[in-house]
Parts: sequence; C-alpha cells; structure tokens
Amino acid sequence: MEYIYAFLWRIKWMCQKEMLSTLKDPSTRAILIVPVIVQSILFGYAATYNLEQVPYACVDQSHSRASVDFLAKLDGTKVFYRVETLLNANEIANVIDSGKALMVIHIEPDFASHLEEGERGNIQVITDGRNTMTASVASGYLNRIVDDFNRSWGGNLDAIRLETVTWYNPNLITRWNFLPGLMGLLSLIQVLLLSGLSVAREREQGTFDQLLVTPLSPAEILIGKAVPPLIVGLTQATIVLLICRFWFKIPMAGSIFPLYLTLIIFTLSCTGIGLSISAISSSMQQVMVYSFVLLLPMVLLSGLATPVHNMPYILQILTYADPLRFALESIRRIYLEGCTTVEIAFNFLPMLVVAVLTLPLAGWLFRNKLV
Repeated sequence: MEYIYAFLWRIKWMCQKEMLSTLKDPSTRAILIVPVIVQSILFGYAATYNLEQVPYACVDQSHSRASVDFLAKLDGTKVFYRVETLLNANEIANVIDSGKALMVIHIEPDFASHLEEGERGNIQVITDGRNTMTASVASGYLNRIVDDFNRSWGGNLDAIRLETVTWYNPNLITRWNFLPGLMGLLSLIQVLLLSGLSVAREREQGTFDQLLVTPLSPAEILIGKAVPPLIVGLTQATIVLLICRFWFKIPMAGSIFPLYLTLIIFTLSCTGIGLSISAISSSMQQVMVYSFVLLLPMVLLSGLATPVHNMPYILQILTYADPLRFALESIRRIYLEGCTTVEIAFNFLPMLVVAVLTLPLAGWLFRNKLV
C-alpha cells in the first residue's frame, strides 16, 4: 500500500512539474489559448456550407408581370441579391468568368405567353461549377423559390420548369473542384514546413552561427534557403497535376505556362512566410507549432471548401493577406475555365506583396540573428 501511495505521489509531482514548465513560458501560454479562440471563431464564420448570400445576375427578355414577380421573390429572400441586370445572353460569360455572380437567371421572351396559355414556362439557370458545393446549394434554394411561385401562380405546381446548365463542371463532380486545388494546398504545407525548418534545424545543430560568418551575404543565404523548398513545392504540384489529368481524367482547359507561373509566385510567397517563421523560432518544435497554427486559418480563409463571399466582411478583408486564396482561384480558373495569364494577372499582385514583405523580413532577421 505504501508503495502505491509513493508511486502516485511521484506521479503527482511529475505532472505538476511538467504543467509548470508548460505554463511558465508566456509564448507557450499564448499558443495554448490564442489559437483555440481564433480557430473557433474562424470555423464558426468561415467553415459553413449555408449560403447566406447568393450573388446572381438576370437576363429578363420577357419584361412581363410574371417575370417581374419571379425576380421579386428572389430579391425578397435576402439570400439572393442581384449584382447585375444584363441586356442580352452575350453578357452572361463575363459575370460568370469573373466570379461576380454565382448564377445567372435567363428568362426567355415567350415566358409570360406560355404561362397565360397554361403551358410550362422555362427559365434557364446558368451556375458556376468551379465550386460544386455552393452551386448545388444555390440550385436547391432556387428550386424552393420556384415551388413557392408555382403555388402562388394559380396553384399550378408545374408552371415553371428550371433548365439548369453548369459551366466548367457540367456534372457537378466534386473531384473536379477539389483535386486541382490540392496543387496549391499541398505546396503550401510542404513549402511552409521545409522553409520553416531550414534555419531552426541549423540553430539546433549549432551550424547557423558558422553560416553567418562565412563569406556568404544574407541575401545569398536567403536565396540558398528559399530555392530548395520552391523546387519541392513545384515538384509536388506537378505530381498532383499528373494524377488529376491522367489518373482521374479531369480535362484541363488551360495551358501549362500560366499554371506554373501561378505556382512559382505562390510558392515564393509561402517560402517567405516559412523563412520568417524559421528566423524567429529557436527550435524545430516551435516551427512546427507556429506553422500548424498558421496553416488552419490560411486554409479556412482560402475558399478551398467554402466561398469567400459568404464570409463576414472583416474576414473577406483578411483573405487578401492569404496567398492560398488567390492561388486556388487562379489554378481553378486556369484548369477548369481555360483562363490566360492576362485574365488572372490581378491574382498575382497579393501573392507578390506577401513575397516582397516576408522575404526581406526573413533576410533582416537572419542578419540580426534574432531568436
């Protein structure tokens, strides 16, 4: 009995010692508390499949009371909001390609006459298949509005029939949307960890100070640390591309040049973030913690699974500091839509800003030997 009591007593003091060691460091306390609060808030606001806002455009070629009533029901839901009223069908491609509208409602000229004659009125719905989940949910919302309109229009439950056309992913195959995005996601994870561990590993091994007294300048050290993770990230993206194209047979509409230009700029920005983390970390364990604390918010704010425009406005502003958001948007548009370099050039700017800020920061931290 005394042996058991002594054993439990030793365990109690060991646990107390480890708890004090964990909590006495202010940075450790912050890591234990702050990420939980931040990630819980992000999950609550960003990780949701409930569409609270569905931007749409309309082409009303009927200009009848029936078409006006139908569009009024859409606008009155406070879920659908009209971003543009188009004059003809030729303008549909622009609002879909730019991502301004998630769907376009096309009401044909004979819509009202068919309803008045007791025939079925057809409404064409064009949805953006680059995000299969949001397109499916928005179509479900629209079907409920159509049912409500049919009940109010003489009780004919078949008064309106929706003809849904999905661009860039006709069958709404989730794999078409998710797998191309893995090129950016896996590159982010690997590049962030590799570049982050590069300096911390040398600090733990005691070789970083020797590196600083070599004839190499801080810029040369920075380039030498940045190139290998960039090559690894591009290699992994190439593997994912080959799997998408030849294993899963996902057709690629765009060309290789804009795709790899996007990946190079993106991995460069990720390398800058990773090297900055490495420069302020005194051990590889710290790098791992900082990296994983940063990774989850970046993935949530990127729009990988849930649309950015469905997030609160303040979070939408924060996404401009997330290079993964613009990498995913560019990759999907190139792969599924066939966009050229000029059409996605705006997405390069936020990623380049991150690279321009983080790479010199990492170099400055190297030079001043901050730990």
